[in-house]
Amino acid sequence: MKKILITGAAGFIGFHLALACKKRGNFVIGIDNFNAYYDVALKKEREKILSKNDISILNIDILQQSELEKLLLSHNITHVVHLAAQAGVRHSFNHPEDYIASNINGFSSLMETLRKFPDVYLVYASSSSVYGTNKKTPFHEDDKTDHPANLYGATKKSNEVMAASYRHLYNIRSTGLRYFTVFGPWGRPDMAYFFFAKSIIEKKEIPLFNRGQMRRDFTYIDDIVDGTIAAIDKESDFEVFNLGNSKPIDLMLLVQTLESFLGQKANIKMLPMQPGELLETYADIHKSRQALNYSPKIPFNEGMKRFVEWFKEFYLLEAAIV
Repeated sequence: MKKILITGAAGFIGFHLALACKKRGNFVIGIDNFNAYYDVALKKEREKILSKNDISILNIDILQQSELEKLLLSHNITHVVHLAAQAGVRHSFNHPEDYIASNINGFSSLMETLRKFPDVYLVYASSSSVYGTNKKTPFHEDDKTDHPANLYGATKKSNEVMAASYRHLYNIRSTGLRYFTVFGPWGRPDMAYFFFAKSIIEKKEIPLFNRGQMRRDFTYIDDIVDGTIAAIDKESDFEVFNLGNSKPIDLMLLVQTLESFLGQKANIKMLPMQPGELLETYADIHKSRQALNYSPKIPFNEGMKRFVEWFKEFYLLEAAIV
């Protein structure tokens, strides 16, 4: 039986992954430090659901190496899925220290811990942000990633480089997954689709940078979970894969889709391009299709419909929509 430790298990992807792994018969335990980057109440609600499914989440920070070691030993962990990180691009503009602490020092802490457990397999979250100012699309894993557009992308690129060095020096095997704009129920409130939906309901202004002339490769959470589980099972010696939908969506189409499902018009404010943003993300998933049998199944419209249904139920906004 696979015994899986998920870091950041009360987060969006960690929550869905934990449920899916448990459902297929894996032992799953999670850790999370429940930081306040976004509403902790949402993380606590996810934790309640995980608890009902016999999945424990311990309040442990990835910088606590001794606690990580105890967990790995006491539960005979076979796989670690590392999702804990300081997320978000704009937050990095004013709070770079959060990214260094979590994404650099935290990743280093985990890798140093795994040096003592060379048989434990690691899957870790990278990001489409590593492609930075790359103008060639779709983004392929072999493209250069030397010019990140923001600090978040730089820290994720650093994780990939660190993983390579630990493979070379200490034989720690790993797979890095470059996630592309993950969305769906129980998502992160700081993500554009979530923020836009909330703004539409509350009749607040939606800022559209670059006058909405940007595209994102929106990828539904279930497809991301399927790809992550495939990476767990594959146990590649050392690889990096794109996990995206490979069908970029215009931000204006995102707004129009939310308007349609919510039954309300958005109040849009057009703004110039913001430093650190990417004009487009677009995943080449040929490598993932071949190696992981990865095949996204949920179209953008269906995914957004599912998100809005959850959004209305969770926030009890049906009355405001009618």
